[in-house]
Amino acid sequence: MSQTLDQLAKCLGATVHGDGTQVVNGCAAINRAKPGDITFLANRKYSRFLETTEATAVLISDDEPCPEGITRLVCTDPYFAFRNAMVELHGYREHPTPIGSDDQHVSEVATIHHTASIGEGTRIHPNVTIEQGASIGTGCHVYPGVYIGKDASVGKDCILYPNVTIYDRCELGNRVIIHGNSVIGQDGFGFATHEGAHHKIPQDGNVVIEDDVEIGGGCAIERATMGSTRIGAGTKFADLISIGHGTTIGSHCLLVSLVGIAGSVDVGNYVVLGGQTGVTGHISIGDGVQALAQTGIVGDIEPGSVIGGAPAIDADMAKRNALAAMHLSELAKRVKKLERRLAKDAGDG
Repeated sequence: MSQTLDQLAKCLGATVHGDGTQVVNGCAAINRAKPGDITFLANRKYSRFLETTEATAVLISDDEPCPEGITRLVCTDPYFAFRNAMVELHGYREHPTPIGSDDQHVSEVATIHHTASIGEGTRIHPNVTIEQGASIGTGCHVYPGVYIGKDASVGKDCILYPNVTIYDRCELGNRVIIHGNSVIGQDGFGFATHEGAHHKIPQDGNVVIEDDVEIGGGCAIERATMGSTRIGAGTKFADLISIGHGTTIGSHCLLVSLVGIAGSVDVGNYVVLGGQTGVTGHISIGDGVQALAQTGIVGDIEPGSVIGGAPAIDADMAKRNALAAMHLSELAKRVKKLERRLAKDAGDG
């Protein structure tokens, strides 16, 4: 999907500074781009690569210095413009036609209960199982090995990648994407310990995933004991994330890989949790909170806080503590040396 820089700039709302007749046919990182690629600069720590990049052009903000001779597409948000350039030049993944489907939509080796409802244009691949009373909206893609339980509902234009499991009565909104091997609505981790044994508590709730949510590979979202575990609209998960029963995640949150959130947590909107962040149960995290990687959150967090460390404290203090901890062995040696000197001085006295 080649375009001239003039054509691409018009699509992106950018201004060309240089030869707009040059043709680009792909996108690449600034340090790996070749002629024919367009790249971007959104983080100044990569500005050193402007001197050596082979890219045909660079998406860049107007206030960013740039060496002479580089064709620039000036825009207000280079990273978002690069995203749009990826759409223009590469497009999204094309979904294959299901194997063994006469009508190019439903595979003959899918197992679909006669009471299930499948929307127009939805593609069902081999070895999919759709149980009694389940419903799937229009324009969805359901890849091989997907299981959709009894009375579960999936909205329109959703993508369920291979081996996704949607348990009974769970609800997915529109344009939800769930990547391979993720599980939605398994039993919550609920047990009552009595006389030395752990007795299972029935998990009678469900999971509700709102519109435009994307769930990475290998994630697990537990159903609520009562009511719903809820993932808010526009929220995005990376891979290997675990959400406990009865937890509510707000809208437009970002959770990086290996985040674990226990049950009955209330997470606000636009919250960002770095990789390997752990959250204890029955607490509240306010809107706009940002947590550094490996943060341990054990209590309520005020809206807008930037935190780090375990247990979580202000991020700047957490960074200083981490830097200090890098020299603990040296500090311990100095303390022992001082202790020996003090003991010697006391003996001489």
